[in-house]
Amino acid sequence: MANEHEKENAAQAAMEYVEDGMTIGLGTGSTAKYFVEMLADEVADGLLVRCIETSEQTRALATSLGVPLVPFEQVDRIHLTVDGADEVDSNGYLIKGGGAALLREKIIASASDHMVVIADPSKQVERLGAFPLPVEVTPFGYTITAKKVYDVLCAAGIDRPRVELRKQAGSLDLLVTDGGNHILDCHCGRIPDAEALAARLSNVPGVVEHGLFINIARTVIIGNENGATVFEF
Repeated sequence: MANEHEKENAAQAAMEYVEDGMTIGLGTGSTAKYFVEMLADEVADGLLVRCIETSEQTRALATSLGVPLVPFEQVDRIHLTVDGADEVDSNGYLIKGGGAALLREKIIASASDHMVVIADPSKQVERLGAFPLPVEVTPFGYTITAKKVYDVLCAAGIDRPRVELRKQAGSLDLLVTDGGNHILDCHCGRIPDAEALAARLSNVPGVVEHGLFINIARTVIIGNENGATVFEF
């Protein structure tokens, strides 16, 4: 189990990458929340930055703390994005999307000069797959898309995968993402080749995006009780 102090230390270490005048992508999730709060403190002390949120949840948090936001359409460069992860392996490959914000997260991270991932030690894995892989799909034809995703998982060498439509918390209604789509949670257990699976999923009609972030993170910061360990890729 992660503790909050480890998350805070990871977020604090990420603040070292922030510079005056930057445009910064703000991640979503419990660890990214600490970074937004710390950034807000610096903004209150005079730091000049512009930020882009990866979710409506993060937009609400940043707005409440006085962090300046700018529409994505008005930005020609994102210097830095700081976000969390559900899993990270030794290659810096990630599974993201537990918070259902993977589409916006990947768009912003991919457009950034530098993506920094902040996480606690529980997110480090030898091989991706224990955390269910989120796949965002269009509402139209989602049952057919789910079957095709299942077939792709099997073809990628995943033994007896399970594909489930994510529901809203405490409800039988299907979750709807900020982009108006649904999420398939793919229980893989172990993903033999994350790069190959990412490519296969991207070719399935109806798949909007998947939660495998391959060669996107440049820095991974793992918080611990006494500080943080930084990995560069």
